[in-house]
Amino acid sequence: MTATTGTDGGRDDRAELARLLPPATGFDLPPGRHEHHRERLMNLIDEDTDRSGNRGRDRGWDRGRERTARAGHPARPRLLRPSFLAPVAALALAGALIAGYTAQVGGDPAAGPEAAQADGNASARAGNAQPVALVLNRISDAAAKSDAGPVGDDQFVYVRSQVQNSDLTSGKLVTEPLKEREIWYAQKPGPLKKLGYIREDGDTLPINAELGDTDGTREGLNRPTYRWLAALPTDPQKLLEHLTALTPEHEGEEHAQAVFEQIGYLIGETVLPPETAAALYKAAALIPGVTEAPDAVDALGRHGVGIAREDTRHATRSEWVFDPKGLSFLGSRTFLTKDTEIGEKGALLGARAVLKRSVVDKGGVRPQDR
Repeated sequence: MTATTGTDGGRDDRAELARLLPPATGFDLPPGRHEHHRERLMNLIDEDTDRSGNRGRDRGWDRGRERTARAGHPARPRLLRPSFLAPVAALALAGALIAGYTAQVGGDPAAGPEAAQADGNASARAGNAQPVALVLNRISDAAAKSDAGPVGDDQFVYVRSQVQNSDLTSGKLVTEPLKEREIWYAQKPGPLKKLGYIREDGDTLPINAELGDTDGTREGLNRPTYRWLAALPTDPQKLLEHLTALTPEHEGEEHAQAVFEQIGYLIGETVLPPETAAALYKAAALIPGVTEAPDAVDALGRHGVGIAREDTRHATRSEWVFDPKGLSFLGSRTFLTKDTEIGEKGALLGARAVLKRSVVDKGGVRPQDR
């Protein structure tokens, strides 16, 4: 956390931080959960590989699944993880390659955040950063005033975005063109075998339950319905501890980074109850390594207030972008922070720009079509 020093303003900032926030929490999962999550993740990856023969991107579509859907078997996105990230398997590959590269040049892949800064532009902007908790507190206050929701159990949350993903299957980072994506998320309680619909490249296809959920996927971290979100703790400390325990650990990835990314998914891909949204931003301020990123940019090049965290093990940095006037969420960007074997410093792993969020009564129908 950064604070100004040497001025009365700096002392005031520190006093304000002490008033607003409780002590930071740790990020260890309960005993025995590490191996459970890792084993389940590997099983899901193995099962998905057997089904598709291709490790597509998170919430993206590989062509094998699309052909299967057209043959009468509905396709589905990859694991329901944050859509602006590279896939879990790809990030694991990236982490392994980056760690190997860092070892060859004598670096420490587990060094602290000060040892591996973000790209040159982010480093140049760092001198203008404010204490991140103050920025997130303002974003939280704006979110608390939102009139979003409520969303009925029989309705769908609609999100239209411009997304840019990357492909790592060759071992080298290949950034794909920007494309439009629309998703309709079903809100019905209980286990569902059809979670909603996705439209990319002109096709509208159903989203099937998570791999391994033979009876359907229940509401939760991978299917965050409005009702489930409204039931989350609104105390920032308790909320962070709850999300930390729910978020799986991935080998080689900082768990704090995984929690940061999970919160990023919730604020970008759902309609949040105002109290939950406000709590999520204050919870993010408690995550070690979270900083402000002034003049951050989303997938469409829109500039705004940025909140960022760097995963030093993977040499990646993720930034959330907020409108500088109303502090609403605009989008996000994830990129490499150093030259690696998979790509050069600054190479894009993924980006998105949220264009519209709404609530509709029927899946696959745009809000303006009603």
